[in-house]
Amino acid sequence: MKPAYNAQISTENQYITHFSLHQTAGDTTTLKEHLEGFELQYTTQSKEVVADAGYGSEENYELLAGKSIQAYVKYSYFHKEQKRSHKQNPFLAGNLYYNPQLDFYVCPMGQRMHLVGKGKRVSSNGYESQYYHYQAVRFEACPLRGMCHKAEGDRVIQVNHRLNHLKAKARELLMSPKGLQHRSQRAIEPEAVFGQLKSNNKFNRFTMRGLKKTGLEFGLMAIAHNLRKLAARKKTDKNSAPKNKRTGQKACYIIAFTRTQTDYYRVSA
Repeated sequence: MKPAYNAQISTENQYITHFSLHQTAGDTTTLKEHLEGFELQYTTQSKEVVADAGYGSEENYELLAGKSIQAYVKYSYFHKEQKRSHKQNPFLAGNLYYNPQLDFYVCPMGQRMHLVGKGKRVSSNGYESQYYHYQAVRFEACPLRGMCHKAEGDRVIQVNHRLNHLKAKARELLMSPKGLQHRSQRAIEPEAVFGQLKSNNKFNRFTMRGLKKTGLEFGLMAIAHNLRKLAARKKTDKNSAPKNKRTGQKACYIIAFTRTQTDYYRVSA
């Protein structure tokens, strides 16, 4: 009865252009396999990818950069960073002054926090991230200790410099005019498709088992979804088509699919 498959889709104009199924609960580690499947299917790759914060990781930013893809991908706390309470909090690790030449942070009291160690984390895909630990000294006598640090011992912050650099680049793209447009569009792209599949079409559960069979089942649902949209668009275009002045009949439209977009060609009635 427990969920066993994580479905990922790529959409454009609410048409499903690619899908993949994964047996992992989180979305973060699914992006690599999903993009590889897209590239295998179309022998090309998207120039831009828009995704929510579930995909914003160091591994995925590096992956997208390696494929020369503009990554309009949010990360955790992206929206929280825009709030005044976050920006004006001097005790947050992200708001501390950092000296890259001498490699130390400065706390609100002016005390230096020096590098005391390093660590690493390895994702389920085998990607290794490097973390750096900075610690303050003589922290117990600090008059701001109660507002800065509540645990015992000196305060230690953990920093991933590479991820911070990638997040800064992502933030610049997301806050650009094009990024704002993509962010507003993303909410009505894949989310609307999943809503159509799960709510309107009652596809809430797989009836098959195994990735091969469930992949076939999801593929049939994706085809059905695209055909419904195509039929609805064709009906709308037919009703709104201008009449031929000579015959009084409406012009017809041929709708042809390319790899990632839909083109409309008007022909005479």
